[in-house]
Amino acid sequence: MGGYVTFGNGPKKVIALHGWFGDHTTFDAMRNALTPGAFTYALPAYRGYGLSKAITGEYSIREISADVIEIADKLGWPHFDLIGHSMGGMAVQRVLADAPERVRKIVAITPVPASGVPLPPDQELLFAGAANSPEARHAIIDFSTSNRQSRSWIDHMVSHSFECSTTEAFAAYFQAWSKTNFVDAIIGNKVPMLVIVGANDPSLNADMMKATYLNWYPNAILEVIENAGHYPMDETPVALATRIEKFLS
Repeated sequence: MGGYVTFGNGPKKVIALHGWFGDHTTFDAMRNALTPGAFTYALPAYRGYGLSKAITGEYSIREISADVIEIADKLGWPHFDLIGHSMGGMAVQRVLADAPERVRKIVAITPVPASGVPLPPDQELLFAGAANSPEARHAIIDFSTSNRQSRSWIDHMVSHSFECSTTEAFAAYFQAWSKTNFVDAIIGNKVPMLVIVGANDPSLNADMMKATYLNWYPNAILEVIENAGHYPMDETPVALATRIEKFLS
C-alpha cells in the first residue's frame, strides 16, 4: 500500500486517483471549491510517485487497484465513490472490477479506457521517451491541451512530474495504461458513472468516450467541459469540482 492524504470530514467517502503526470496533489487546485463538511476525500499516490515515491512494485493497474482497496480497508470504508483522472480513470475501473460491491459511483475525468490506448509507432516512441525527456513531456502536455495553455504552466507540469515520480515508475506506468486491457471484467456494469472530457482534449475526447465508456457502461453519462483540455482540474477547477460533487451527491 502506498501513501495518501485525506481532505474533509464529511459522510460521503471518495477516493481520487491521479494520472500519469500527477500524484496525490493532482486535485489541489480544486480544494477551495470542494465541500469538506459533506465529503471526505482520500488522495493516494501510486508506487513510485509522490508520498509513495520510495515504494517500489510492479507498477501495474491491478497493483494500483489492490493498493486502493487496502487504503479503503485501512480507513474503514466498506463503500466509497471513485474519481480518476486519465490513467487514474483506467485504475478506478480496475477497482470496480476487483471490488464491485464496494463502489457506489464513479467520476472518470479525461479517462483512459479499460481497453488501453494503443498508439501508432511515432507516438509510442514519443511517449516512451518521456520517461527521460523533458522535451517529450512538454510536447505531450502541450498537445493534450490543444496548444492553448501558457508555457509557464506547462513547464511547471513537466518539472513537477520529474520531481514527484521515479523514472522507473513513470516508464512502467506508460506501458500499463497504454497496453492493459480488461474490458471483459467491466462491460455491462451498472455503476452510475459520470464521464467528463475537456472540449480541447484532442485524444481522450467525446468520440472516444462514446465508443468505449458509454458503450460499456449502461448508466454512464458524458459531459464536456468547455475551456479545458486534458487537465480540467488545473484548467477549470471550480467548474470541475462543482460538477463532481453535484453528481456524487
